[in-house]
Amino acid sequence: MKAVQQITQRMTLVSVLVLSGCLDDGGSSSGTDASTGQIHYNGISGLSYQTASQSGKTSGKGAFLYYPGETLTLKVGDLTLAEDIPAQRYVTLLEVFPDIRAALQTPQVDDEGLRTHTLTEQQLIEEIPMLNLTRFILSLDWTEGVREGEGIEIRQRVIDQLNAALPLLDAPIDFRVSQEEFTATGDNPSPANQLLAAICFYPPGDELCEDPPTPEEIDAAPERPENEEDWDPDVEYKEDLQAKRDRILEAKRDLDEVDNDDARTYLKRELKAISTRLGNQYYLDNHVASHPASDTGIKSVRVRKINGTPSLQDIEAISTRPDDVTIHAWSWQTADVDYFISGDAGGESEVVMSFQPSGNYRWVRKTLRVLID
Repeated sequence: MKAVQQITQRMTLVSVLVLSGCLDDGGSSSGTDASTGQIHYNGISGLSYQTASQSGKTSGKGAFLYYPGETLTLKVGDLTLAEDIPAQRYVTLLEVFPDIRAALQTPQVDDEGLRTHTLTEQQLIEEIPMLNLTRFILSLDWTEGVREGEGIEIRQRVIDQLNAALPLLDAPIDFRVSQEEFTATGDNPSPANQLLAAICFYPPGDELCEDPPTPEEIDAAPERPENEEDWDPDVEYKEDLQAKRDRILEAKRDLDEVDNDDARTYLKRELKAISTRLGNQYYLDNHVASHPASDTGIKSVRVRKINGTPSLQDIEAISTRPDDVTIHAWSWQTADVDYFISGDAGGESEVVMSFQPSGNYRWVRKTLRVLID
């Protein structure tokens, strides 16, 4: 069964706003002046985190505390996932590996001729360490099925078993090895699969957490009598032990249960939700502007921020019909774009703005429809 088969590609604006209302960007947590960050949009709970001043475990929404300028260390139990990640409002798995994190800072140009972080993210998702790490984290989820609107839950029971198994692995877990090596099963399972096989994802005392009967125990057991009336309820027959062994072995997880498509779908969903959350903080003076054809003076549209003043690193804009509306200039300092009417009455165009908020590699896109009277 694939771990994220039930993820869909849709996320309505209402669900985004409801979920994002739980934690404001850069907001302080109750009872402390530290800022609250989050691992992914829907959260990865149960991770241990450490900054220069804060430590603890991520909450059900993946929340952690930090002060601006600090870096973050993340672990699952005793297994270190990442060190020296810049602590910020949202931290994703794309920021675990330093080279991939650095590559996030370089936007690409899309079909509209505007810079965007989305193409860069989609490209970096395909990096082997990213796919290996994401499949591993998804495999640790207690329910083994991350649905839309849900985060990954790594329970303490899983962490305790993981910690007990780590010293017994043949080699350390290395997310940078090839996928063939990282996901190997059979007689020589990879360290990651050895670790998963040592973890029981069922409550204590469940039969599926017991050691499976050995082939020798099964061979030594009596055959079940053909006549059901002769069955002894206090005897475990060969068939019973074989069935028990099969159930226990089938209940063990390995990385084949979460494939690359599952990892891609999960990452794209989380990254899109963060981008949507960021974009919802900004708006334009108007969504539609109307000007007479005779008015060829310079017009301006400004980026606004809900409950704040926009601070931008960069901005650019295009007109989808430059014969009707021409872009004159833009300014990241004042967060506005200037344009003028260059077409006849009845014409129209869209002024598409792409801007990068300060301290963020992501770009936000807003559109103004311009009508010529």
